[in-house]
Amino acid sequence: MLRFAPSPTGDMHIGNLRAAIFNFIIAKQKKEKFLIRIEDTDFTRNIEGKDKEILSLLNLFSLLWDDVVYQSHNFSKHQHFAELLIQKNLAFYCYCTKEFLEQKKQEAMEQKKPFRYQDEWATLQKDINPKPVIRLRGSAIPLFFEDRIKGKIQFDSNELDSFVILREDGIPTYNFACAIDDMLYDISFVVRGEDHVSNTPKQMLVQQYLGYDKKIEYAHLPIILGEDGKKMSKRDASSSVAYLLEEGFLPQAILNYLVSMGNKTPNEIFNLTEAIEWFDITNIAKSPVKFDLKRLRFINREHLKRLNESEFALLLETKDLSIGGLAKLFLEEASTLNEIRAKIKLIFAPKDIQKEYEGQVFAKQCKILFEALKALLQEKDCSKMEYADFKTEAMQKSGLKGKDFFKALRILLTGESHGLELESVFVYIRLHLKEILKIKE
Repeated sequence: MLRFAPSPTGDMHIGNLRAAIFNFIIAKQKKEKFLIRIEDTDFTRNIEGKDKEILSLLNLFSLLWDDVVYQSHNFSKHQHFAELLIQKNLAFYCYCTKEFLEQKKQEAMEQKKPFRYQDEWATLQKDINPKPVIRLRGSAIPLFFEDRIKGKIQFDSNELDSFVILREDGIPTYNFACAIDDMLYDISFVVRGEDHVSNTPKQMLVQQYLGYDKKIEYAHLPIILGEDGKKMSKRDASSSVAYLLEEGFLPQAILNYLVSMGNKTPNEIFNLTEAIEWFDITNIAKSPVKFDLKRLRFINREHLKRLNESEFALLLETKDLSIGGLAKLFLEEASTLNEIRAKIKLIFAPKDIQKEYEGQVFAKQCKILFEALKALLQEKDCSKMEYADFKTEAMQKSGLKGKDFFKALRILLTGESHGLELESVFVYIRLHLKEILKIKE
């Protein structure tokens, strides 16, 4: 089984989504189940409703799970295994206060040495601290694992001092809960960010001490850098999956981009089903990869091009195929749904001929053409007209010619002084001319 294990403590980051995608793909390739494990043990940071939001996003990206579990529901099992480790003398009660440990850390800093917990400290403050934590004994031998992306990673014994597995309130720490749950749910492969590399030997040690001998494979994904080349933080708007969706990027385009980041793919544009056929985690680059918004915009446009007029119309929350066709036309100069929405909104909004354009003379020409077009719409059914006939009729009624006519016509029909060929646009807007033909008074 593979798992995606998000914490309900904030918005989903693109790095989290990338890990979810890879775990899902590998589960499908191996014909194993895909589990969502909500890691909700940090009660002080959990945000109500974030778990539902995470599941909703995964569903939107077609990352359909076989089961959802909450880590907090396994507290009794975590505590049971902690007691079992104490009985085996592989874990022990530690009565050190936070103040004592902080003092030891300061001493290590002053001596310019790395801080390492010493097991002999465990009972020094037993008389003054009635609420001990439980620590797992550190490893006397080096630990290593073969990372499917980074290769062999080794941790020396002096890097694995005794660490807390159960806090004073009985709540398990992240590494202990994670190690136990991976055992309980028979996880075979873990794909996660490289910030978890240092957690892996601790989790392996927990499992070894409990006699769990199943080999779990690991792949740690390189970090994603912002466009400035620095580590992308949660403060970067584009790091948020919800933000990218709000900006009008399609789920399938975001997925396409995240799979292709630092990866060798047989095709530039693909969907999830296609990726399952050829994805290989070992092709992911070891080095960090920079987030490229221009690249994502290109991929998004290509996915929008794949939509038919009906699909496009539905994305724009209408059943009008002419709006879907108009949207596809605008892909020549737009690459997100928001940009397309803005262009369509301009077409249907009242045109501000006084403010937006070239002074009183031009405003007067727009007004003349506006009145002529209104009269034309009353006299004839323009919805079936070809552009050439409509243009000829409008010229005759308004008396305008050349640049004066065409610029005024473009502004009255599209709200912009430059853009696509009016002949192409007219095919889709001729059904809506009465709605479109409005000016601000």
